[in-house]
Amino acid sequence: MTRTVDQSPRISPEVMGRYEAVIGLEVHAQLKTRTKAFCGCSTRFGDPPNTNVCPVCLGLPGALPVLNGRAVELAVRASLALHAKIHGRSRFARKNYFYPDLPKGYQISQYELPLATEGLLDFEFAGAVKRVGITRLHLEEDAAKNLHEGFPDSDRWSYIDFNRCGVPLIEIVSEPELHTPKEAEGYLNRLRELLEGFEVSDCKMEEGSLRCDANVSVRLRATPELGTKVEIKNLNSVRFLGHALNYEVERQIEVLESGSPVSQETRLWNVRAGRTEPMRSKEFAHDYRYFPDPDLLPVSAPESLVAEVKRGMPKSPDELRAEGREQLVQEYGFTADDANVLTQHQALKAYFHATLAGSNVSASFAFPWIKGEFLRHANEMGFDEASTAVPPTASGALIAKVESGKIPAAVAKNVYAKMFETGKSDDEIIAAEGLSQMTDTAAIERIARAIIAANPDNVAKYRSGNEGVFKFFVGQVMKETRGQANPQVVNELLKRILTEP
Repeated sequence: MTRTVDQSPRISPEVMGRYEAVIGLEVHAQLKTRTKAFCGCSTRFGDPPNTNVCPVCLGLPGALPVLNGRAVELAVRASLALHAKIHGRSRFARKNYFYPDLPKGYQISQYELPLATEGLLDFEFAGAVKRVGITRLHLEEDAAKNLHEGFPDSDRWSYIDFNRCGVPLIEIVSEPELHTPKEAEGYLNRLRELLEGFEVSDCKMEEGSLRCDANVSVRLRATPELGTKVEIKNLNSVRFLGHALNYEVERQIEVLESGSPVSQETRLWNVRAGRTEPMRSKEFAHDYRYFPDPDLLPVSAPESLVAEVKRGMPKSPDELRAEGREQLVQEYGFTADDANVLTQHQALKAYFHATLAGSNVSASFAFPWIKGEFLRHANEMGFDEASTAVPPTASGALIAKVESGKIPAAVAKNVYAKMFETGKSDDEIIAAEGLSQMTDTAAIERIARAIIAANPDNVAKYRSGNEGVFKFFVGQVMKETRGQANPQVVNELLKRILTEP
């Protein structure tokens, strides 16, 4: 698996403390429609390249776009979830720029008349509720996908898959009211939860259906003027967002401390190098030469449509969370605190249920593994990467081995870590490293007797009533057997041998 190398500038805490970051996010979410924004082509992910295309999404001469009404309804639903002001009349514009993934030479988007403005998003952060304003929410189409690697001649050519071209998106632009990378992560996690919970988007960042651009600047604290803004494009995981912002904030402070100005530009996050890198100088709106699209009528979102969408809204993520907590308490006897852990995200609750469904493991035994080991890796890697590397069926298979006594817990933790690291199954790792449960009781007894014989002082302490020294013997046997001996068998053997006359 790819690991990010941290090459961020090293700034002292004292210098860092003199500055404040100002962050705003632009989030692009693919709407959950069967067909594209302006034609009938499928939006299905994973189909062979350039099969879901037609004259409209390829921008061929004479082809005319027709707006997908379902895309409008879902955009209205997202606007309601964000408490935004929905405008009854909005308009599409042509955003003109030339790039291989844009066959028409322009992108259909919205500019001066967006669908919705003046929204807000609340999320929990550092024990309090943080509120961030939503500047605007507008509809647009996606571009095609450029493929720069994976082909024999990738050193000379790039390829283009137009399947994604024309897929309907909403762009949600926040106010610049976030001040730390962790706040930005919290905002994106909550926004993702809302869009997924209200069934606006599937939010699969690994498939590109949720992407984020971050605008970040730094300024001296208590200074009202904003610093020079830098945009970081196409961040496709919450973890990468945090890494990129951490690096970029420190980089900008380092530039300012050297006496140089920060350049306004667009940068990309290089995952392998662990740094942001220049992409191009930052454009201004006039560079795109926006003008109303003459082929599309204004978008109508009257009060009657808004009311209809509101009536059909699914339950909110907060309602689903409350119901999920109650289910876990009633079905498995979990405490309220334990239920809270599993319902902090709907995806985590779904992962837990899928872990149980795919194995014979009990809920009470699986819970500490999901709460401890899985969540630890998910927090380090990002939930999407963790659940892809170790799907719930794989978690269930390993946890079931521990519960049935086939493998000790200490060994299983190491196996679990290697599963996240390599993507291999528990059986592959156990076989390759010889980590299966040691079942030869006679062999364990020989090891136990040898350790007891080598430690007469501790034997005397135990027999004189110091039972605390018993843990020493257990630890030595487990160390000698590389953690593969059954702990219950070890305990029983040691107690019998230590009490022999």
